[in-house]
Amino acid sequence: MVSFWERKSFLTYDIIIVGAGITGLSAAASLKEKAPNLSVLVLERGTLPTGASTKNAGFACFGSISELAQDLKALGESGMVNLVSRRWKGLQKTSNRLGPDRIDLQQKGGYELLTANNAHYLHDLSTLNDLLKPIFPSPVFADHTSQLDTFGFKNTKHLIFNPFEGQLDTGKLMKSLWQYCQQLGVQVLTGTEVSAIQPEKQGVSITTPTLTFHARAAGICTNAFTNKLLQPSVDITPGRGMVMLVKPKKTLPFEGTFHYDEGYFYFRDFHGKLIFGGGRNLALAEEQTEIFGLNPRIEQKLLEDLNEIILPNSAYEVEMKWSGIMAFGPTKNPLIEALGDHRYLAARLGGMGVALGSLAGDDLADLILQGSF
Repeated sequence: MVSFWERKSFLTYDIIIVGAGITGLSAAASLKEKAPNLSVLVLERGTLPTGASTKNAGFACFGSISELAQDLKALGESGMVNLVSRRWKGLQKTSNRLGPDRIDLQQKGGYELLTANNAHYLHDLSTLNDLLKPIFPSPVFADHTSQLDTFGFKNTKHLIFNPFEGQLDTGKLMKSLWQYCQQLGVQVLTGTEVSAIQPEKQGVSITTPTLTFHARAAGICTNAFTNKLLQPSVDITPGRGMVMLVKPKKTLPFEGTFHYDEGYFYFRDFHGKLIFGGGRNLALAEEQTEIFGLNPRIEQKLLEDLNEIILPNSAYEVEMKWSGIMAFGPTKNPLIEALGDHRYLAARLGGMGVALGSLAGDDLADLILQGSF
């Protein structure tokens, strides 16, 4: 039973965003920055944001040399450059909006480990640096194989360095973004799962198990879980990723962010500890799931690589293990579009939500304001 006061003050808004991850909160922030007088509500099904925004490894990256070489083949020169440009602009927007200190952004640089089997990516170094010149003030990739002995990695032949890659604290990012939205006047309700978004005469109705909300427009920012709300569905495939927190017994001999195996594996330092994740490529079909959990085969491979590549002959303790759900599609370009009936979509960030989320949210805000206001 709903009272007059509740219906008047809590159930009707100008815009409702579904999903309180990086994209959803960024969209809400952009809406209030561009149109302060609009009332904006964000609905989140979990107590905390559900998906990958608070479950990633905290990389402020835009693609390793092998990833971008593959993107160059798949997307062509302009497609690859545009993708990197958007990722880089997204990272800058997040940093400028919230402040680097509030998200613990550290520019320690990033590295890619190459084995003898994929050493051929060295041949792409000059080509990629030339293509990325319009975006960055100096060459992006450089051969730093000389550091291998210092870092102590095994079963690695080459090391490629990227000075523009950074790392951040995912929890601080999300907390700061949430607080920023609240300062702008955005309301956020957690534990509120949306079951349907239906058109009505002057906007949309948004149904939850206990309440029905009304808005002039709805933004859908549910990434891998988007098709639960859409009919017909859009081309989104979920992809689960595993991450673990490792406490070495000795001081880590390296700092920064690291990738290998075309970006499917990644690790970084965090206050003397190691955050390590990936391995989705070992079981792509199995990991196309919306169910959180750990794949024993992937976990075993991560442990093997800790022993044989990253921390050889070093004792360590695995303190935590978790998974996040990302969203992928036939292309790495996100889905940002007007769906009709005052519904708008920003999703499928291809595992690059930290980089793309703020820009995707900003684009979504523009679509909503242009289409429904």
